[in-house]
Amino acid sequence: MKNWFTVCFVLLLISCKKESENLNFISLNEIYPMAVGKTFTYRLDSTVTVNFGASLATRSYLAKDSVESTFLDAQNRKSFRIFRYLRDTLAVQPWKFTATYLTTFTENTVEFVDNNLRYIVLSNPVSENTFWKGNAYINTILPSSYYFLDNWDYQYKNLNQSFTTKKGVIQNTYTVLQQNTQIPATFNPSVYNEKSYSIEVYAKGIGLIYKEFLHYIWQPTPVPAKFQDDSYGIKLNLISYN
Repeated sequence: MKNWFTVCFVLLLISCKKESENLNFISLNEIYPMAVGKTFTYRLDSTVTVNFGASLATRSYLAKDSVESTFLDAQNRKSFRIFRYLRDTLAVQPWKFTATYLTTFTENTVEFVDNNLRYIVLSNPVSENTFWKGNAYINTILPSSYYFLDNWDYQYKNLNQSFTTKKGVIQNTYTVLQQNTQIPATFNPSVYNEKSYSIEVYAKGIGLIYKEFLHYIWQPTPVPAKFQDDSYGIKLNLISYN
C-alpha cells in the first residue's frame, strides 16, 4: 500500500510539472504582435540567376512592411493586410509599392499568404518538440513550380535566445527552421546540385526580425551547365520597427 501511494505521488508531481510547463509556453501573439500602423524596415537581399543561369547574383534593397488594415477572412478569422515598399539601399529614391501580404491568426497557428501561397509560419505550442507541415496548403505536385516545398517539417529552434540583426542584438528570439537540405554537402559544379534552406526568426514583442530562404538546382548537363530558372533566394534583416 505504501508503494502504491508513492507511485501515485510521483505521477501527480509529473502531471503538475507538465501542466506548469504548458502554462509557460509563449503565445503566438507575443512573438508575432500585429497591429494596424506597425512598420518594419529590413535590408532585403534578393538572389537571382544571371548570365543565362551561369551564376547567382545578389540585388540589395531597403524594404518597408507596413500593416495597413485588419479584416475578417471568409472563415471569420482575424487577418491583417501588409503592404511592402522597396527603395535603394542608400535611401535616395522614394519608396515604391511592390506587394501585398496577408497574415491570419487561427486558434493554434499563424498563416502568411505570399503571392497566393499560404504558409503556416507559426504553430502552438512554441517548443522545440513542435513540428508541423508549414507548406501543407501549397500544391507541390509536379508539374507545380513549387514542387521543392513538398513535405517540409517546420521546427522551433534556439528558443528565447539572442539574435544579431542590423538593428543590433535582439533578446528573446525564436527561430523556425523550415528546411535545410543540400545535395551534395558542398557545391560541385561538375555534378547535379540541389539546395533548399529556409529559416525565420521572431522576437518577443516585435515579430519577424530575420528571414533567409535559398533554393537552387544546378544542372551540369546539357552543356552549358547552369542554374535552373526557378533558383532564387531572399534574405530579410531587421533595421528598425515601430
